[in-house]
Amino acid sequence: MPAADHLAAFAVAVLVIAVMPGPAMLYITAQTLANGRRVALQAVLGVHLGCYLHVIAAAIGLSAVLQHAPALYDTLRIAGIAYLVWLGVGLACRQRADSGDAPSEATVPRRVFRDSVIVEVLNPKTALFFIAFLPQFVDATAALPLWLQVLALGTVMNLVVSAVELGIALLASNVVGALRGQPRPWLARRLCGSALIGLGVVLALGPV
Repeated sequence: MPAADHLAAFAVAVLVIAVMPGPAMLYITAQTLANGRRVALQAVLGVHLGCYLHVIAAAIGLSAVLQHAPALYDTLRIAGIAYLVWLGVGLACRQRADSGDAPSEATVPRRVFRDSVIVEVLNPKTALFFIAFLPQFVDATAALPLWLQVLALGTVMNLVVSAVELGIALLASNVVGALRGQPRPWLARRLCGSALIGLGVVLALGPV
């Protein structure tokens, strides 16, 4: 394993990163406010599992390909932004809950779980972050192979960040519970859908 000082620095860095608001946290919060606690848990789980693809890619070096292939990076970035905006439009335009065209309570969590995995997988910035961040804390003199150290560190980081996101989702679900029974719950979906669209626009206009 990495040396104790490496692990201590890694722990501090992970805690700081975990509490910093980011696209995943905003996405999970929007899904929570729009759909409630059950769907929030599916959103957190989907993002968590999708992130493991980036951890594995960083461990075996595939993320480095994105770093040296601008066209591939841009393709994934545009696809991810387009998918996020598409989700926002779908959420904002969804029929009211009392409409016969509204999705059933059984299908919404499965759909959000799928969408959450795709949103995270299509985020190339996560891939580049892991390939740039995790190697800073590996120990080349340790008995464990470097790829295994990266895999272990990435797994720990993903668990910590997901725990914070879960806490945010549960907090947001309390807001949903307080608003339950209000005459226009569909308004929350429109506002949250607009937030996802706005997030997509910010990511599109932000630095690559």
